[in-house]
Amino acid sequence: MAAKQQPPLIKKHSQSDLVSRLKTRKILGVGGKDDDGEIHRSKISQVLGNEMKFAMREPLGLRIWQLMSAIMFSVVGMMALAFPELLYEAVFDEDGSSSKMSVRLYGGALLSISLIMWHALYTVEKSIIQWTLLTEACYFTVQFLVTTLPLFEKGALPQGATLLQLSRGLFILISIYFYYQVGRKPKKL
Repeated sequence: MAAKQQPPLIKKHSQSDLVSRLKTRKILGVGGKDDDGEIHRSKISQVLGNEMKFAMREPLGLRIWQLMSAIMFSVVGMMALAFPELLYEAVFDEDGSSSKMSVRLYGGALLSISLIMWHALYTVEKSIIQWTLLTEACYFTVQFLVTTLPLFEKGALPQGATLLQLSRGLFILISIYFYYQVGRKPKKL
């Protein structure tokens, strides 16, 4: 019996075969686009959560501002709890012995906000940082408005209260600036 000889096996080089390379890339998900137009490196990086679209370039000075805010909220909150008359007199230039309870409640609220600020200092998640900056901007805006009305009703603006209002206005602007800087889309490299 004469055995028929098989033709020699031809080794297929998938590297040179364009159709094969495209099929392989499609299976791995390399080069595919998602709904946001972002190009993924691979399905493996998607599963592992190594997505570039969640990465954020921090604006210069953001962490310093977060630290200053956390310290400021903590100090004023503790001061309102411990020395309510002193804080009231510093803002409104009048005796605050009748409003101890409301100033202490204010101090408790400030300490609660300060806890949020301290925890936001250590996060890298864009949405959490944005929400804390927005909370801060809203707080300073409400405080600015609520403090301004009684001062204008009195008719006189004490120098300390004027300086305090100017600083609050500056804090509003800084918080809003960082809020929009964190929310910007990063530039493609």
